[in-house]
Amino acid sequence: MTELIKKTASELIELMHSGEVSSVEITQAHLDQISKVDSQIHSFLVVNAESALATAKDVDARRKAGEVLPMLAGLPIAVKDNLTTVDAPTTAGSKILEGWIPPYDATVVTKLRNQLMPILGKTNLDEFAMGSSTEFSAYGPSKNPWDISRTPGGSGGGSSSVISSFQAPLAIGSDTGGSIRFPAAVTGTVGIKPTYGAISRYGLIALASSLDQIGPVARNVLDAAYLQDVIAGHDPFDSTSLPDSLGSMVEAAKAGSLAGKRFGLIKQLSGEGFQQGVRNRFAEAIKLITDAGGEIVEVDCPSFEYAIDAYYLILPAEASSNLAKFDSVRFGMRVTPEGNPTIEKVMSATREAGFGPEVKRRIILGTYALSAGSFDKFYGAAQKVRTLIQRDFANAFSKADVLISPTAPTTAFKFGEKVADPLAMYLNDIATIPANLAGLPGISVPIGLADEDQLPVGIQFLAPSYKDGLLYEVGAALESTLEGIWGKRMIDFAPKLEVN
Repeated sequence: MTELIKKTASELIELMHSGEVSSVEITQAHLDQISKVDSQIHSFLVVNAESALATAKDVDARRKAGEVLPMLAGLPIAVKDNLTTVDAPTTAGSKILEGWIPPYDATVVTKLRNQLMPILGKTNLDEFAMGSSTEFSAYGPSKNPWDISRTPGGSGGGSSSVISSFQAPLAIGSDTGGSIRFPAAVTGTVGIKPTYGAISRYGLIALASSLDQIGPVARNVLDAAYLQDVIAGHDPFDSTSLPDSLGSMVEAAKAGSLAGKRFGLIKQLSGEGFQQGVRNRFAEAIKLITDAGGEIVEVDCPSFEYAIDAYYLILPAEASSNLAKFDSVRFGMRVTPEGNPTIEKVMSATREAGFGPEVKRRIILGTYALSAGSFDKFYGAAQKVRTLIQRDFANAFSKADVLISPTAPTTAFKFGEKVADPLAMYLNDIATIPANLAGLPGISVPIGLADEDQLPVGIQFLAPSYKDGLLYEVGAALESTLEGIWGKRMIDFAPKLEVN
């Protein structure tokens, strides 16, 4: 069964539809891989082997009976642990929610169940999605399968590492400032942040409601397209959900082309501060684009210089508000001090014990930014910068169809390198944050290995709102060109993990 875990989701779909392989065989193969390697990688916080196999058996029985099934029926998937699930704990990587079983499924999870997809388990993340390395998970970090001394990115390091270690063919992530795209870049996988509102956030434990977006993590662009087509669509439970369909991402990926399109090279995201190996692979990707008939134009987005500053005022402010619900009264853990404590003292003790250092840091920063004497000076000013960034994007898209940059300034960094320096950690998202501030879709596609350390490098494509299909089109086309050069997929370069 080892060969099954190396196949793409689209290949597995074809094998199931043809009757060559059963869902049980595919699901069991991935569960076996989890048993072999997840003790090293720590992609999962919980594994649902029994329920995943039960779903797989049900799919096989229905298929054998001739029932017409959904496209992805029987294909296993992993889900980030900030999405509510009625049959497994949802912790958001925090001690304050340890063991909590939600009373309802997130809309995305409901859609996966309606597709009859076996859910393998819940993936690890930085606590409440606050971080770029999973080092802030209350349950310990996930590891990068390319080098387990390095991070798989964050906050969705569990979802990216689960794909690059072949423990699942597909995964769900969430992206607030790059938490899908940055992990994808440093693990050699594909990650997409759809247009804001394209996928329902109902049941996603909110970090920053105006920035959060659920999206797919996959082995290639077509696989991600299949997943987005399944989980996208209007949801009356989410007031920010887009009312209209964005079309078929699968059709866009299959029609992949670079020719005749204008690619805007973002001046602020292509030079100083980026690792030389990242710059080398990015330059090679640009040449492949021009050789395929794409046109490169430089675009100037001066307000991007202030994107991180604005983001780290807006996000903590929204997080401070969203995390106020964890008050020891309604749900989650409760710590009761000795004596006859007031509700305020119980709340304080609970939040002190339940929240980790990064969560506390951002709550304090956000509460201060929203305070009466600081609101206009900090939060209000950050929102003005957000408007300027949106205007820069509008201007850039008047000159280009798609914008391009490296996804991340460096390859995967080692554990401990940046955890003590929040500002250094925040700079990892310098290229991804602007898209969240503007609500635009973005994709990260692997483009090779850096010369210095032989670790993955990603290219980021950004498109105007509602034009997610354009990202799949150009992403699939570049991916195909790279495979033609290498003779194999990027994921095939991943070194084999040593199995104890």
